[in-house]
Amino acid sequence: MSDFSNSTAGTAPPAYPELNTGSNTAPTASGTTYTEKANGALHFPPTICSKPSPTHIDPSHLQEHQSNMDTLTTAAANAANSIQNNQTVQQLANGPAADKVRGEATATKNEFSNLAAARTVPDAQTATGQNLTSYHSLFYSLLSWENPRATAISFVAIVTTIIVARYVPVDRYVLKALFTVLGITAAAEIAGQMAFGQGFATKMRPKKYYTIPRETLESVLGDVEQLVNFFVIEFQRIIFAENVYATLAAFLAALISYFLVKVTPKWGLLLLSTSVVYLAPLIYIKNKDFIDSHLNNAAEIANKQTQQLRDIAAQQSNRAVEVASSTTSQYVSKAQELMGGAKKSAVDGGYVSKDTANAVPGVPVEKASPLNAQTSSSPLNSQTSGSSFPSAPKTELPSLSNNTHTQTPIADEFKAAPASNAMNEPATKKSKESIRVGSKKWKREVAALPSPVVHFGELPDVV
Repeated sequence: MSDFSNSTAGTAPPAYPELNTGSNTAPTASGTTYTEKANGALHFPPTICSKPSPTHIDPSHLQEHQSNMDTLTTAAANAANSIQNNQTVQQLANGPAADKVRGEATATKNEFSNLAAARTVPDAQTATGQNLTSYHSLFYSLLSWENPRATAISFVAIVTTIIVARYVPVDRYVLKALFTVLGITAAAEIAGQMAFGQGFATKMRPKKYYTIPRETLESVLGDVEQLVNFFVIEFQRIIFAENVYATLAAFLAALISYFLVKVTPKWGLLLLSTSVVYLAPLIYIKNKDFIDSHLNNAAEIANKQTQQLRDIAAQQSNRAVEVASSTTSQYVSKAQELMGGAKKSAVDGGYVSKDTANAVPGVPVEKASPLNAQTSSSPLNSQTSGSSFPSAPKTELPSLSNNTHTQTPIADEFKAAPASNAMNEPATKKSKESIRVGSKKWKREVAALPSPVVHFGELPDVV
């Protein structure tokens, strides 16, 4: 027993004990063999005490496996060659349809390359002298249909994205794919650790995790900066009317969107705006001559109307200036004449001397006419005389003396009290009498009564 333990605890026996000299090999009852050395220890073959080595494979099995692989490879190659050399396949591959597809693919690739190459900073500048962004050139080349295949593909891609986002629950599918992948990864890792001592995810794990290079991040951030500045610059150019036609177009778009947003969903409004942005330039390019001719006619008509309005305004302003100047000159001359007449009247009356009167602005005294004659011959008097005002009544008014006019009888309540009574009667009685008159009787007789004359009695003589 000790010998067996010593033999098993030592180094592994050789793979082929029969080749070892000085040892005896004998079969056991179970068909296995053992080796007995000179010291009497038993050495069992490696198949009993250790795992089989991968090098212990029958060469015949290797040859058979290799031949099977060669057969399968040859059969697959022959099948591919037969399909490729088939007449129908050759006709399809070399026919006009295949040539057309290859030509369209090449042209599409070239147009995308041209679109990417068009992304350069243009030479044009803003009204403030600032440089534009590279996205100005990119969007101009994209929306002007210079590369029709690339523009059409981008338009279809945007429209498809809008429709898919509207009718397909993309967020749910993304979350479903995420928890499915995470669940499969966790299950495979746990199963691998339980069965083989190492999980499948651990075996698939890369030696170094992927990281985004700094150059790539800086390039992406630069592109984002250019894109944001494109929208910022264009918004300011529209707001400050650098191009009045663009401002008018933006005004119409905002006005129509204001009314459409009440009846149109957000995705429908986005789809409509995308279609207008892409298709409006295409319609203009396809009908450029027709649209330009009508636009030129409209501009010509507008210019003619504007010029006509300018001419009318100039005529009216000139006429108003002439009328104002003539009226001003007339009134200035009339004022000078009046000043001269006043000076002449003052000189004739002896109020001032002739030299003093001539020092005052106006017509000289020698040439001035009397003031009364100027007033009678004034155009203002001639304009305001005659039928300008209604004629005054020629009948004389009745005399207001006490002997000629007829007085309306005054009620007893309105008669003034005698002086003695007025002096002796307290004021409270007068107020009661005035309240006792009542408004009804006053309203009936107030229209026929003249202004009452109140006698205060005789005043005492003042010594």
